[in-house]
Amino acid sequence: MTFIPGEKYKAFEPINLPDRQWPTKVIEKAPIWCSVDLRDGNQALIEPMGHERKLRMFRHLVELGFKEIEVGFPSASQTDFDFVRFLIEEGEIPDDVKIQVLTQAREELIRRTYESIRGAKQAIVHLYNSTSTLQRRVVFDMDREGIKKIATDGAKLVRQLADEMPETHIQMEYSPESFTQTELDYACEVCAAVMEIWKPTVENKIIFNLPATVEVASANIYADQIEWMHRNLPEREKIILSLHPHNDRGTGVAAAEFGIMAGADRVEGTLFGNGERTGNVDVVNIAMNMYTQGVDPKLDFSDINEVVRTVEYCNQLPVHPRHPYGGDLVFTAFSGSHQDAIKKGFAAIKKANSELWEIPYLPIDPADLGRNYDAVIRVNSQSGKGGVAYLLEEDYGIELPRLLQVEFSKTVQAVTDETGKELSSATIYDIFEKEYLNANGGLEFVNHQTTSESPGSERRKLIATVRDGGQEKTLEGVGTGPIDAYMSALTKAYDIDLKVNDYREHTTGFGSDAVAIAYVEMRDAKGEPIFGVGRHANIVTASLKAITSAVNRSKRQ
Repeated sequence: MTFIPGEKYKAFEPINLPDRQWPTKVIEKAPIWCSVDLRDGNQALIEPMGHERKLRMFRHLVELGFKEIEVGFPSASQTDFDFVRFLIEEGEIPDDVKIQVLTQAREELIRRTYESIRGAKQAIVHLYNSTSTLQRRVVFDMDREGIKKIATDGAKLVRQLADEMPETHIQMEYSPESFTQTELDYACEVCAAVMEIWKPTVENKIIFNLPATVEVASANIYADQIEWMHRNLPEREKIILSLHPHNDRGTGVAAAEFGIMAGADRVEGTLFGNGERTGNVDVVNIAMNMYTQGVDPKLDFSDINEVVRTVEYCNQLPVHPRHPYGGDLVFTAFSGSHQDAIKKGFAAIKKANSELWEIPYLPIDPADLGRNYDAVIRVNSQSGKGGVAYLLEEDYGIELPRLLQVEFSKTVQAVTDETGKELSSATIYDIFEKEYLNANGGLEFVNHQTTSESPGSERRKLIATVRDGGQEKTLEGVGTGPIDAYMSALTKAYDIDLKVNDYREHTTGFGSDAVAIAYVEMRDAKGEPIFGVGRHANIVTASLKAITSAVNRSKRQ
C-alpha cells in the first residue's frame, strides 16, 4: 500500500511561545516521583499482576524510595480494590508514603474509590476526564462546556467525600486526559474550574497532572505546553505541576526532562517504562540521567540487578539487554577501539587518583548501580588489542606491553573469526598460556645458577638445565647478566640467531602469592619481532622462562 504522508497525517501545530525559557534551564534537583507501575503499568500487561506480584512490586517501590505510589484503579477492578484494602488493613504503607488511586469523573466510581481508601492515613485521589478536541468530538460528542461540567461535577464529589473523611489526609489530583491534544487555553480553563472547587492551599497543594496520554509531537513542543501552563495557571504557588509522558514517539524521557526544565515539579512513570503501547516514561532512565549530571535523584538504584529481577518477575516481561542503565549489555564494549579507550581510561583514572568519573564510553560507573566490571569488555570478532589486554589484566594481572597486545590480539582474532563466538576471559587466558607460557617448541627451562665469571668481575657465568625433547641438558654461558649469559648459552648450544630488543617485568599478587611475569621482545635475523613470556615466583627464573618461550616460538615461525 502506498500513500502520501502529507495527505494522511497532519503535522502538530507548534506552540506560540516566542519567549520560551526552558531551553536554557538546567535540572538541579529531583522532581517528586510517583510510580504508576501498579496501575498504568499493570493495565498494559498481557497477564495483569495478581496479589502476590502486586505486593512484591509495592514493597520494592518503597525500598527504592518512592514516596507516592499509584496502587490501582479500585473502582474499575475488584483485584485493585482488594489490594488497596490489604495495604491499609495490614499496615503495609509507611507513614511517609502516599498511596494514589485513580478514578474517572463518574459518581459511582468516585464513591467506590473513597470506599477503598477508608482508614488510610493519607492518600491522593486522582480524578481525570478526557479533554482533547478529538475525544470531545469522537468519543463524547460534547462541546467544551459539557466536558468541563464532567470535570467540575466530579471535582465537587471528590471535595465532598474528602470532607466526610477527615481521618484521612486527602490530596487531590486532576488530569485533563489527552492534555497534549487539548487546546492550552481550554486545558487551563478546566484546571482553573477544578481548582476553584478544591480550594488548595500552599500547605495542601493541588496536583495538576498534564499527561502526554499519547505522544503526538516532538519533546520540545511538550515542553512549550508545560511552560505555557506553568505561566498561565492561577495561583501557581498552590499547585504541584505534574508530568505523565508516554513514549509513542520514543521521546518520553526527553519530554519529561524538558518538562521539568519548563517548570514541572513532579513526574509519574514506571520502572523501565512499562505501559500502554510503547510504554510510560522510564523513571529509572530519567533518575540515572540526573545522577550522571551530579544531581541526587532521591531514588536508590544502587542494586540495578535486583530492580531488573523484580520488574521482570512482576511484569512477566523482559528488560531489553540494551535498555539504558538496566540492560545486561549497556556497559559492555565489543568494539576494539571502544575497548582500547576504556582500558586507557581506567589506567588514567587510577593514575590521576581522582574521584571524578571520566572513562570513555562509560557515562556512569557500573559500580554505582551494583554492577562489577566483568561485563564491561567482552571479546568477539569485533574486538581488538585493548579488550584482550584489559581482560588479561583485570582477571589475571597480566599487563601486556603494547606490541605484544597487538601480536596476541591477532591470535585471538583468528579464534573468534573461526568460531564466530564471544570468548570469555578464561578462554583468552587459555589461548595466552598455550601460545606463550607453555610455548611448544621442544625446549623447557628447568633451573639455573649464576656466579661471577672471576673474582671482581661484573660479568656473570650461568649454568642452566634445560629439557630438550625429554632429555635434560646442561648449558653454560657468560654475559653481563643472567639474560645475556643465558642467550650466550643458547646461541652456543643451538646456533640461535636472536637478539633481545626489549624486556619488561612486573609482579602480580601479594605476599607469598606474588608471582613475577617477564616479557621479552626478541628480533630475528630479518628484524621481525618474536615475543616470549615467563612466569615464576623468582624474577630471574621468570626472565629465563620468557627467553625460552621466545626461542620455542621462533622455531614455529
